Amino acid sequence: MWNKFAQRLSDSGQKIMATYMQINDPVLAEDGVTLNLELPNEGSKVDFDRSKNELIGYLRGKLHNHDIVIETHVNEEVSKKHAFTPQEKYERLKAINPTIELLRKTFDLDI
Repeated sequence: MWNKFAQRLSDSGQKIMATYMQINDPVLAEDGVTLNLELPNEGSKVDFDRSKNELIGYLRGKLHNHDIVIETHVNEEVSKKHAFTPQEKYERLKAINPTIELLRKTFDLDI
């Protein structure tokens, strides 16, 4: 049902919301009515929370359960993986292709 709604959103042009839904599968909490969804950063959390009312209405109708709620959480580890400094980016590129150091030295480039 979750993926079907995400596809429906994607087909109607709401690709960002559909992408947020497909990042991770929701986890049903022990209370049986709360869906926990983990998102990679605060911006995606704000966007998802702003648009989740349509999804909640869909789920409540299909499941005949009007107590369903969706809680979003930011996974700090995912956010930290993408927060590179220029030096860290350069070291990563150098690990992939060591000749980048030769390029940097040849043209006297800064990092």
